[in-house]
Amino acid sequence: MSTDQDLVTDGLLTHPYAVYDRLRDTAPVHRVTGPDGSPAWLVTRYDDVREALANPLLSLDKRHALPGGYKGFALPPALDANLLNMDPPDHTRIRRLVGRAFTTRRVEQLRAPIRRTADHLLDALGAHGGTDLIAAYAAPLPITVICDLLGVPDGHRRDFRAWTDVLVAPDPARPQAAKEAVVAMLGFFTQLLADKRKEPADDLLSDLIAVRDESGSTGNDRAGSDRAGSDRLSEDELMSLAFLILFAGYENTVQLIGTAVLALLQHPDQLAALRGDPTRLPAAVEEFVRYDGPALLAIRRFPLEDVTISDVTVPAGETVLLSLAAANRDPRRFPDADRFDLGRDATGHLALGHGIHYCLGAPLARLETEVALAALLERLPDLKLDGDPGDLRWRPSLRARGLLALPVTY
Repeated sequence: MSTDQDLVTDGLLTHPYAVYDRLRDTAPVHRVTGPDGSPAWLVTRYDDVREALANPLLSLDKRHALPGGYKGFALPPALDANLLNMDPPDHTRIRRLVGRAFTTRRVEQLRAPIRRTADHLLDALGAHGGTDLIAAYAAPLPITVICDLLGVPDGHRRDFRAWTDVLVAPDPARPQAAKEAVVAMLGFFTQLLADKRKEPADDLLSDLIAVRDESGSTGNDRAGSDRAGSDRLSEDELMSLAFLILFAGYENTVQLIGTAVLALLQHPDQLAALRGDPTRLPAAVEEFVRYDGPALLAIRRFPLEDVTISDVTVPAGETVLLSLAAANRDPRRFPDADRFDLGRDATGHLALGHGIHYCLGAPLARLETEVALAALLERLPDLKLDGDPGDLRWRPSLRARGLLALPVTY
């Protein structure tokens, strides 16, 4: 075991893959200073990360964390009772309730609406010119799709995007901004649930409210753990679930679309091959997400007892950070792992997790990325990066990797 390392000052924000390459070779389980300055253990090798993701002794429940450790977002109970903080049986119960909406079969029914949204956004660009592809396309596409699925009115979508950006990449110069965003989101979801109760519609949120209210509860109870095993939601769980679906459904997909387009523009041979055979897109999405996926780290975990990872003993209650990005570039699992290659078999990547906490929205993220790229390849045949790739600005976040902007010409 090597000494503590500050992930921010050591370059993870600016050159994550170079840092991960070094750690995999020298200290695959490494004591670090986490995103909020508290201590944590960073795991970087594929086999170790994959095993840890499925290890029931590594809990997502923050009640098992030692005082002073990294716990992730500081959210009020009404937004915090979500799947990212739960172990079975509560995790099993809630995932079962919402999982039906995100099966591959159900999600496939959204292909045509997603393509219509993509075409509408591309229509607005015109036949030729220049734009920031994140602001004009990669961001509005997934926020439109997930808001339509949940039933969020048009007028609130831009606000939610701004709140999400503040939470994922807090500005040190504005320490109150994250708290203000949380307060605003809490008010937003409180009002949204009230409106949906008054006027239910054909959307996922109305369906979840029906599950909650038709179970016989009064709407005043907050905790949900006493109902583990039943098909019921507490009010906090309902609101937290709506928050998580909207937050994750937008955030991860916008970053994936952006980095996928960048990878293609930086590898013209791969772009040409994909243009020549668009049927390769579903398999290509797996390489996009392996090569440069949106989540650098899995949600933090807390050992229920002392656990050994790669010959290092991590004490119970300390914070464990599993690097999905490092695992996906591990040459022990993916030969020549730093090479972007749409011809490789990228199955088995960990970008979307592994085990019972595998990403609930994975089928939707895959489909949105596939459709978004298909529309771009078809309609913007001369798409090019505008400027030097070294000038691109990345989001200053250890949690999520994504471009702040992607200037292109077409």
